[in-house]
Amino acid sequence: MSNLRNYFDNNPGRLLWKWHHYFEIYERHFARFRNTEVHVMEIGVFHGGSMQMWKEYFGPRAHIYGVDIDPQVRQFEEDRVQIFIGDQANRDFLRQLKQAVPRIDVFIDDGGHTMKQQIVTFQEMFLHIDPDGVYLIEDLHTSYWKQFGGGFRKPGTFIEFSKLLIDQLHAWHSEGPETFRVDRFTRSAHSMHYYDSVLVVEKRRMQKPVDSQTGKAQFPLQPWKKGEPASKDGPH
Repeated sequence: MSNLRNYFDNNPGRLLWKWHHYFEIYERHFARFRNTEVHVMEIGVFHGGSMQMWKEYFGPRAHIYGVDIDPQVRQFEEDRVQIFIGDQANRDFLRQLKQAVPRIDVFIDDGGHTMKQQIVTFQEMFLHIDPDGVYLIEDLHTSYWKQFGGGFRKPGTFIEFSKLLIDQLHAWHSEGPETFRVDRFTRSAHSMHYYDSVLVVEKRRMQKPVDSQTGKAQFPLQPWKKGEPASKDGPH
């Protein structure tokens, strides 16, 4: 059992509400930050239980920031836990938030879950995350729920928006730079990890991929031209 799942099952504090399969995902992507001077921001404070959980999990050097539209949640502030009140769909608020918290290592979007909220938050906050940080957005099943603006393959959902990010992850290989080119996401996103209802983007300073060959060829290599299919063991 993971440390976070154990905390959840034996929750000594305020109310927590999580899908059970999320805990494995959290552990996989957050474990390297434990017991470091990590700065964690979560949108969606709810009853304050996750603020307590993150504070316990990340350890005594962690700084936890909560964001919520409900001013009542200010009561959950405590040592190393700071709460900001505002609308995550408001770009001006998010830009003020970036000024107030200049460093974020781990960002968790568990806010209102509407398409506008998720997309605007990603557009404003992803590049603000530390170059070696993690951006996690959860409850992506709302991309399929009408009441949140979703629908299967409906344009404008976060799922459809994120599919374009897959292209940008591969933009180093574009043959049409006038329409498909390397951008700031390409240069800062190391990997994208999809799970049921969750997307995790791991950040890293990226450069154009390179390849090479080592060892001695066992037979003459066949000539290969761009645009032609390669042999099984030929160039790629």
